[in-house]
Amino acid sequence: MKRIIYFLATNLAIVLVLSVTMRILGVEPYLNEQGLDLGNLLVFAAIMGFGGAFISLAISKWTAKRMSGAVVIEQPRTQSEIWLVDTVRRQAQSVGIKMPEVAVFDSPEVNAFATGMTKNSSLVAVSTGLLNAMSKDEAEAVLAHEVSHIANGDMVTLTLIQGVVNTFVMFLSRVIGYTVDKIIFKTERGTGPAFFVTMIVAELILGVLASIIVMWFSRQREFRADAGAAKLAGRQKMIAALQRLQAQHEPSALPKQMAAFGIAGGGAGGLKRLFSSHPGLDERIDALKAL
Repeated sequence: MKRIIYFLATNLAIVLVLSVTMRILGVEPYLNEQGLDLGNLLVFAAIMGFGGAFISLAISKWTAKRMSGAVVIEQPRTQSEIWLVDTVRRQAQSVGIKMPEVAVFDSPEVNAFATGMTKNSSLVAVSTGLLNAMSKDEAEAVLAHEVSHIANGDMVTLTLIQGVVNTFVMFLSRVIGYTVDKIIFKTERGTGPAFFVTMIVAELILGVLASIIVMWFSRQREFRADAGAAKLAGRQKMIAALQRLQAQHEPSALPKQMAAFGIAGGGAGGLKRLFSSHPGLDERIDALKAL
């Protein structure tokens, strides 16, 4: 889960900072004497929305390292590190991507994540808990799952989806802010403080609701990555890895902001499922058995 939550948190922060900065600088090409120019507003929202998403993508690897404390293996020193780097290198060659950076983050829990701006500039990180708790076959399957995420271009696709979502969030939040300012607070000339305050509140609320769309995509990508891992490492190894995760008392050790990037996570029911980045482990195991 880690990677997606990191991305979403960074993206939301960037979009809010851009919104506030543009407001302070008075860069509002969508406001004129006649009111809102919806055409200009849509263009402005698209530029800002996609800009925020791609900035988040550009710094995703840096953000993930800082938030998880992952340390890149520059020169393998132990048998475990040698095996880890060699396994990722072999899998990367199998799917036709450049060798990702390989890192380890200190955590007793079993987890891993992959992120990066492009398929050929990526990072795969595993927890010390994973290396200690899983067999080599299980760990190989987890690495294959993360390498499949990279090969599938999940982060770029996620960025495009987030860009579209950002565009509509920024567009609608400004329409709502303008409407409240004019109808409820009856500002006659220009826009008053109510426009700015309502816009920011609407942006936050709509941003949270829009994450439902992003999380739906995230759950679908987990099934695809599991299938990719089954091809790379073997279906039974991937099933065994997921069963190992089921046995963990707390499967996700990743910080809240990064939870969506890890292999463990998900399984929430009811309304919580709408905001879950991962499907339940039972669902994933059943999907693998059905392959």
